[in-house]
Amino acid sequence: MMENTILDDFKNKKGSTLETFRKELQGIRTNRPNPAILEGLKVNYYGQFVPLKQVGATSVELPRNIIVQVWDKEAVSGVLKAIEASDLGVSASADGMIIRVSLPELSEERREDLVRHVRKVAENYRIQVRHLRDEANKAIQRAEAEGGLDEDGKFRLKGKVQEETDKANEDIEKFVEAKIKEIKS
Repeated sequence: MMENTILDDFKNKKGSTLETFRKELQGIRTNRPNPAILEGLKVNYYGQFVPLKQVGATSVELPRNIIVQVWDKEAVSGVLKAIEASDLGVSASADGMIIRVSLPELSEERREDLVRHVRKVAENYRIQVRHLRDEANKAIQRAEAEGGLDEDGKFRLKGKVQEETDKANEDIEKFVEAKIKEIKS
């Protein structure tokens, strides 16, 4: 049925967008060590830029360290350079094939910057969800024009799409509040 196809497509795209948002939030630094902050780093490995997870494994060493166990000693310097070149504000030191990344205590100013950044990222994802809603509404209009939907079906489907949009915005807000709480702790 046309209705289910449009709604399912919207739900899938919305779910994918929310998952991407959740992963992006994980990559934003807080006071707690989280290996996800290093996931976006690209390491120069034999002339190729590859994701950090392809040259080593990350783990947490409490209270404020992340350990990168590099698998090839040739990659150690590339990993160090990638960490130092990042804007994470961390320091790294190598001990053989183990790299210890130290996370300094966040200053109040840095925390506020991170909170602003989280809110900005969230707004970008809210905009993406609105675009998805608009695409779904256009598909509903086309389906009605082509005779695949009657007027009641059109309004019912638009209502369902709006409900899903509202749920997505609530989820984004929950993620944001949790991240801000984590940043401030």
